[in-house]
Amino acid sequence: MQPTSKAEETSRKILDAALDLFREAGFENATMRDIAAKAGVATGAAYYYYASKDAIVMAFYERAWEELQPAVETAVSQARGLEAKLTAAIRVKLEYFAPNREVLRALVRAGADPKHPLSPFSPDTTAIRQGDIAWFARILEDGGIRIPADLAAHLPGALWFFQMGVIFFWITDESTRQARTTRLLHLSAKIVTSLLRLAGLPLTRSMRKPIVELIGVVKGA
Repeated sequence: MQPTSKAEETSRKILDAALDLFREAGFENATMRDIAAKAGVATGAAYYYYASKDAIVMAFYERAWEELQPAVETAVSQARGLEAKLTAAIRVKLEYFAPNREVLRALVRAGADPKHPLSPFSPDTTAIRQGDIAWFARILEDGGIRIPADLAAHLPGALWFFQMGVIFFWITDESTRQARTTRLLHLSAKIVTSLLRLAGLPLTRSMRKPIVELIGVVKGA
C-alpha cells in the first residue's frame, strides 16, 4: 500500500468528523464551521477540501462505493443461485451503512427529489448508480436462471430499484436490529426469483410485454 498523503489524511479527517456530526446533530443542524472544529482544522481548510456539506456527502457516497466493491465481490461469489446472490449483495450494503443509518435517514428528503444532486436518481450520482446496475447484471448472468431476451436488458435496472426500496424500508425500520428488513429482504428476493423462473416459461410470453412496459414507465423510458 502506498502511504497516505497529508492532503488525503486531512480530507478523510474532515469527512469522518462530518459523519460524526451528522449522526450526533443531524445533517441540517451541522455547519461547516462545526465540522472544521471537530476535525481540528480551520474553517477555510474545510471549504478548501469540500465546497459544501453536499460535497462531503458525495465524497461519502464515493468512498462507500469504493470500499464496498471487495465486500460485494466476496458476498456474490460465495452465494449460490440468484436468490442467494441477490440477498447477499443487498445485505452487505446494509451492513456497511449500518453505522451511518441516521445519516442516510437525514438524507431521505434529498433522495426523494431526483433533481437534488445527492439523490440516488440524480445525474450527479450516475456513475455510482450504473456501477450498482452492473452488479445486478452480473448477478442475473451468474444466477442460474434463464432470463428471456425481452426482459434481459431491463432487469438489472429493475433490480436496482428493488434494492433502493429495500434500503428505504431499512432506513425507516424501527424494529430491533431492523429485523423486519431482514425478513423483507429474504421474502422479496425469494418472490423475485420465483417470478423470474416463471417468466422463462413459454406460456408467460404474452404476460411479459406489459411487464416490460411497466419497467419502462418506472425508469422513465
